[in-house]
Amino acid sequence: MNNPNNSIHRKRNKTLGVPELIAIALGGMVGGGIFTILGISVSMIGVYTPLAIVIGGMMASLAAYSYIKLGVYYKDEGATYSFYKRTFPNSPFAASLIGWWVVFGYISTLALYAYTFASYAISGFAIADSEWVRKLVAGAVILTFVLINIWSVKGMGKIEDFMVYAKLVILAIISFVLINNSQTSLPVLLQDNGDTHLITILIVSSITFVAYEGFQLVIHATNEMESPERNIPKAIYSAIFLATMIYFVISIGAILTIPFEDIVQNKENALAAGAGNIMGHMGTHLVILGALLATSSAISGTLFGASRLMAVIAKDGYFPDYLIKRVNHIPVYAIVSLATLAFLLVLAGGLQLILEFGSVTFLLVSLLMAYANYKIRDLTSSSSVFTIVAFLGLLAGTISILYYEFSNQLQQMFFIGGLYILLTAGSWLYSRGKTP
Repeated sequence: MNNPNNSIHRKRNKTLGVPELIAIALGGMVGGGIFTILGISVSMIGVYTPLAIVIGGMMASLAAYSYIKLGVYYKDEGATYSFYKRTFPNSPFAASLIGWWVVFGYISTLALYAYTFASYAISGFAIADSEWVRKLVAGAVILTFVLINIWSVKGMGKIEDFMVYAKLVILAIISFVLINNSQTSLPVLLQDNGDTHLITILIVSSITFVAYEGFQLVIHATNEMESPERNIPKAIYSAIFLATMIYFVISIGAILTIPFEDIVQNKENALAAGAGNIMGHMGTHLVILGALLATSSAISGTLFGASRLMAVIAKDGYFPDYLIKRVNHIPVYAIVSLATLAFLLVLAGGLQLILEFGSVTFLLVSLLMAYANYKIRDLTSSSSVFTIVAFLGLLAGTISILYYEFSNQLQQMFFIGGLYILLTAGSWLYSRGKTP
C-alpha cells in the first residue's frame, strides 16, 4: 500500500483558508443546480421538491465522507483519480476506468450548465422554444469559456471570482423576494398535491444529485491550503450545508410563489418564467442574470479543473498522448477536447438525459470512492459502519435512477447504458499492457 508520507509534494504556498475553500466548493456546486433541477423536480413530486433537495444534500454528505477521509490521508491534489489509482496500485484497469468515468462526468456537467445557460439566455425571445437555437447558444457559451481559459489563467481566475460572489448575492435576493411574495401556503399545497410515494421522492433526489457535484474541487487545492486534515472536512461539509440551504430556500420560495403549471411548462427556465409575474421585467432579468452567472462560473471552473485532470490521466497513458501537450502551461488540447465532447452531448440529448447521465456518473464514482475508503479504512481512520452506510445509501440512489429509467425512459436508459459501455471499453483499451 502506498504511504502518503513517502510521496513528494510541491512546496505549499498555504494561501487558502477555510472561507476561500468554501467559496471554491460553492462555486462548483451552485453552478446552476437549482435553475436546472427545479422544473424537473416539481413536475415529478410537486410540493415535496424541498424535501428531495434536503435528501440530496444528505446523499452528498454520504459521498463526501469517503472523499474527505481519502483526501486527508493521501493529501493528493489529483483527488478522485489519484485516490483510486493509489488505493489499487496493482490494477491499471481500475485507474483507467475511474479516470474515464470522472472526466466524462465533468463533460456531462459542462453540457448541463451550457444547456441551462442557453435556456435562460433565450427565454425572453421568440426563439425560446427552438431546441436547435438553444443547443447552438450552448455551444457558443462553451466556446467563449474555452477561449477565456486558453487566453489567461490569471484572467480566468479574476472573472471566476466575480461570477461566484455575484451569483451568491443575486440568489440571496431572489430567495428573499420569492418568499416575501408567496401566493399560498405549504398546508394548502400539501392538500392539493395528492399522494406521492417516498420512493418517488428518493428517485428525484437521485436524478438531481448532480446539483451537488463540485465539493471535491476543494481537494484539488490541497497543495495551496493550510492544515488539510482540519480544513478539508470543514470546507466540504460547510459548503454542502450552505448549498443545500440555498437550494432549499429558493425551492420553498418558488413553490409558494409560482404556480406549478408555470414551473412545469417552462421546465428549462422555470424561475425566470415565474419571476416576471411577481417582480415584473426587473425580476425576470434578475433571475436570468443569476442563472447566467451561476452557469458561466461553473462552465469556466469545470473546464479549468477537468482539463488539468485530463492531462494528468493522459500523462499516465490512459488517454491519448496529445492531451498532455500544454501551451504556456495551459492544457489547450485537453480544454478543446472537453468542450467538443460536451457540445456533442448537448446535441445528442435534452436537459433530462444530460441531468440523469451526470447524476448516475457521480453516484457511481462516489460508490467507488466509498469502496476504496472501505478497503483502507484502518489507514484513513474511517468508521466501518458509516462507510458501509454511505456505500449502501449511494447504491440505493443509483438503483433508484435505473429503476426510474427502466420504468419510464427505456430508450434513454439504453442510450446512457451505451455510453457507459463505450467508456468502459475505452478505459480497458488504454489500460492494456500497462504495468502496475
